[in-house]
Amino acid sequence: MKIHREGTNILILLFIVLGALNVPVWLFLPPYVLPGLLSAISVVVYLFVFNFFRCPKRKYRGVRKNMVVSSVDGHIVAIEKVREPEYLKSEAMMVSVFMSPLNVHANWYPVDGTVEYVRHHRGRFLSAYLPKASSENERSTIGIVTDQGVRLTARQIAGAMARRIVTYARRGHRANIDDHLGFIKFGSRVDLYLPLDAEILVEMKQNVKGGVTPLARLHSSN
Repeated sequence: MKIHREGTNILILLFIVLGALNVPVWLFLPPYVLPGLLSAISVVVYLFVFNFFRCPKRKYRGVRKNMVVSSVDGHIVAIEKVREPEYLKSEAMMVSVFMSPLNVHANWYPVDGTVEYVRHHRGRFLSAYLPKASSENERSTIGIVTDQGVRLTARQIAGAMARRIVTYARRGHRANIDDHLGFIKFGSRVDLYLPLDAEILVEMKQNVKGGVTPLARLHSSN
């Protein structure tokens, strides 16, 4: 299993810290309950963080034209009509996916196209599950135009545990469903804002996989 580049330094540092805590305990305390308990806790913590930064290689096998694919692993927490005032500046269908700390936290591009807009916003760190997290939490907005000329918005949202959003997308970059647009460290959420006539292919509470699960089908003249 490949480890995401965002986790390499963290895992190395965590290994050193846990080692520095465990070695003195085993050297200077009787090798009974406390050293064994500390080592067991250290292994669990390390495996949890290791699991969080796993980065499976994925390639979308379905039809790409006019298809919107989930950007992240998680489950659907919202499908609703809202106003997207930043990039689309119009009403849109919002499909939101919540990621728990156990999910893969790499973020994939939802469509093939071109990045037209990128902006990072400072904000709060409310639970990403809450509806108001979309407008109040720290977040990054990415505006993309598909190869068929349809515009949509992807929004990375920090959660109560997430304190850093990484966005690789830059204006003018090529968006590809198989590539990463960014990474969010620990529990978080991604909202996709689609045209009102998009055909939604998922339902509430459904589990989805980034770069794999189709979320919607767009309509275009091309």
